[in-house]
Amino acid sequence: MGEDWVAFRALRLVALSDTPEAFGASHSEEAAQPDSFFRSRLSAEEPNRVFGAFSDSGDLIGIAGFRATTSAKSRHKGVLWGVYVVAGWRGDGVGRALVDAVIGHAARHVLVLQACVVTTNRAAHSLYARLGFAPYGIESKALYVNGQFYDEALLALDFTQATDA
Repeated sequence: MGEDWVAFRALRLVALSDTPEAFGASHSEEAAQPDSFFRSRLSAEEPNRVFGAFSDSGDLIGIAGFRATTSAKSRHKGVLWGVYVVAGWRGDGVGRALVDAVIGHAARHVLVLQACVVTTNRAAHSLYARLGFAPYGIESKALYVNGQFYDEALLALDFTQATDA
């Protein structure tokens, strides 16, 4: 892992600045976090994990995270979080590869993988639907960014049911 946290921190902050409506965290809050905050994200206890996509030159161009819930009654579930791909790499399959990596990892650890996506993010909705995620609700006014409310679609991929993804 070494200094991977430096690239992760930089890209995470770009993501939060570039598309603030897509994340529950804010740029200002995470920019104020100590280095240990970002190190801990990359060294989280298994099965939690952050996946990265790298260009041929070694630049981090995409990230996606998996977090397992820990309480006794919900540890069968996990969460896909923080998916972001650098603008110049979108549409090239990077996002799908990252989400596929999370799905493959999650399927070995949980029965249900959940995700939240702002309802205006059509590309993410399309990708998640192709990968087998199904909507189970809408959280109205889930986020408030720059004076505007955003609704989030609540999605789940149930590994106990067969998919054609």
